[in-house]
Amino acid sequence: MDVRGRNNVVSTGRDDGPTLLLAHGFGCDQNLWRLVVPALAERFRVVLFDHVGAGRSDLSAWSEEKYATLDGYASDVLDVCRELDLRDVVLVGHSVSAMIAVLAANRDPSRIAKLVLLTPSPCYVDDGDYRGGFSRADIDELLDSLDSNYLGWSAVMAPVIMGNPDRPELGTELTESFCRTDPAIARVFAQTTFLSDNRADLPAVGVPTLVVQCAQDAIAPPEVGRYVHERIPGSELVTLAATGHCPQLSAPEETAAAITAFVGSR
Repeated sequence: MDVRGRNNVVSTGRDDGPTLLLAHGFGCDQNLWRLVVPALAERFRVVLFDHVGAGRSDLSAWSEEKYATLDGYASDVLDVCRELDLRDVVLVGHSVSAMIAVLAANRDPSRIAKLVLLTPSPCYVDDGDYRGGFSRADIDELLDSLDSNYLGWSAVMAPVIMGNPDRPELGTELTESFCRTDPAIARVFAQTTFLSDNRADLPAVGVPTLVVQCAQDAIAPPEVGRYVHERIPGSELVTLAATGHCPQLSAPEETAAAITAFVGSR
């Protein structure tokens, strides 16, 4: 198996520094890290990749059976670590990849030294006292809309996810990223993302973890970030003075600074 080709693995930065492995979220690819990479690459080795089905990954490697759960993506992350013989990795997961990172670290903590969970959500659906931000009816409507008109859904949802209506170019970029994704693959990944429930996996995390949330985020509200922080033993919580679900684009300097401070600690 050609893991490097399958996941379009790219390395940059310092060979003598700690290794950061950056995992992008739904509808995105590694390009969305581009504004934080230069700052991170000054101090760290930075490894980027595309989830199968995204960006320049090998689409022939995608199967609905494997990627119907987040475990399939977590397996790929560990494949990348093994292929590059990465150890003591700082795994940075954005959005749904935050929970993919949790699963990977829980499965093989010998490879993962630290986690950075950027705008994470372990469960998007409200459940009793837990507030995920959406009702099950909301999620069903979202998935039905995506299924019936993916391009139209992308044009409506991407600006909501991005936030920052005063900077429409950010929403446009995310819309274009969504539209580059095969609709059939996007539908499965969306269902996997929005119907996943990884709350029970959080207390099992045994590596130092930084939870990074935005002050305003329509997809992962502050209550969710606090929930993740409170259930991962010894974790740290940083709230960026940023709006939206993609601070690596909307607030890259602040995002890079939070990651750098955490990686350099302990």
